[in-house]
Amino acid sequence: MFISVFEIFKHGIGPSSSHTMGPMVAAARFLDDLRGNAEPIPGAGDPARVRVTLHGSLAFTGKGHATDRAVMLGLLGARPDTLDPDAAEGMLADLHRTRQLTLPDLPPLAFDPAKDLVFDYGPPLPLHSNGMVFEAFDARGNRRLRTTYYSVGGGFVLTEAELRAEREGTGAGPRQATAPYPFSNAAEMLRMGRESGLSIAAMKRANELTQGVTALDAGLDALADAMNACIDRGLREEGTLPGGLKVRRRAAAIHRSLEADRFRNDQYPHTVNDWLSVYAMAVNEENAAGGRVVTAPTNGAAGTLPAVLRYWQDHIGATKEATRDFLLTAAAIGGIIKANASISGAEVGCQGEVGSAAAMAAAGLCAVLGGTNEQIENAAEIALEHHLGMTCDPAGGLVQVPCIERNALGAIKAVSAASLALRGNGEHFMPLDNCIRVMLQTGRDMDSKYKETSTGGIAVNLPEC
Repeated sequence: MFISVFEIFKHGIGPSSSHTMGPMVAAARFLDDLRGNAEPIPGAGDPARVRVTLHGSLAFTGKGHATDRAVMLGLLGARPDTLDPDAAEGMLADLHRTRQLTLPDLPPLAFDPAKDLVFDYGPPLPLHSNGMVFEAFDARGNRRLRTTYYSVGGGFVLTEAELRAEREGTGAGPRQATAPYPFSNAAEMLRMGRESGLSIAAMKRANELTQGVTALDAGLDALADAMNACIDRGLREEGTLPGGLKVRRRAAAIHRSLEADRFRNDQYPHTVNDWLSVYAMAVNEENAAGGRVVTAPTNGAAGTLPAVLRYWQDHIGATKEATRDFLLTAAAIGGIIKANASISGAEVGCQGEVGSAAAMAAAGLCAVLGGTNEQIENAAEIALEHHLGMTCDPAGGLVQVPCIERNALGAIKAVSAASLALRGNGEHFMPLDNCIRVMLQTGRDMDSKYKETSTGGIAVNLPEC
């Protein structure tokens, strides 16, 4: 399956790619189907009412992840990449007041948030823990359309049929086959690199350009600019994050302290870890506040890769061309992980989110520091291996504790992994493909209470207030 760099990295809003961006995208798809993209159930009249039911992790942590808000905003026509966060409150207030959706090319649709947005706390839907069902009814109550969507991580949304086809290997195959370097795993990637003499970034670039991607370099530059803008905002903003846990933003104060110490003679060498941490925390505090972020590969893991990229840019030195190679290399690794395992915390735990992000960041850094393809693959494997078994147990269903600090430590691990790989020749015991398989199997064996349901681990061991 060919996965574009612009699918791995998406412009969006917080706090969650799977719980916020995905449901918003699903709502938009359902509205397009109502406009005629899907055949209605025979005998039904024009659509008059809409109902949405959230299942699994979307139900259990939907309130904390703003899934309800995302669904309503999506039904109002909002999109993750264009929504003005400042306008969201007014849009939602109008919907609660009117209990009606007024949309282009559709008749007025009744939607009462109190009745028509249902949190189902029973067993999850069969194909993925992030399932949701959208239904439309005519004025007599006859069902006109019913579609099940799965938000599979990173803002990716698939219908039930699409997800089945993907798992059976019958979906998206031709798109991959037409790429000049159609690697679907790391072993194929390394073999094609040896045969062609090209770097991972060069092969990924060639694949992107033959898949109809236009303005590739401009798009990559826009991604890097958005990541840095998010860091900059996070380093300025202060106060308390929303959601009720009363978690204070810390990035701005830490940044001021680091700036004050920058020219002191008695700095500790490990202070560089504090810089990596503050960059990551700045992003994830912005994400927790519902701000603009770039999935990397998810919102919950959005701080790790930008932190490593910023560290390289500000503390080592970077060029625009090399920054593009960083992102292309990272996207190649992220695509392999997504195609062969999962980047969804609700499916495999946080090893699939921050673990994947660390692997991508390690690969990108190793590439721009002169690593061979084999060293890059080694760097990604080291980073992923040392996140194996990591649970996803957000306190209060919010992407705050332990998510913000977890991204910081993921960035530190990524730099360490890249450095270790560069000290070697690329030969290592555990191939990345094997590590990815281990991650998937570990996620399947993991109890559901540790997979973004907030029913185990840190989520249920909070201090008494």
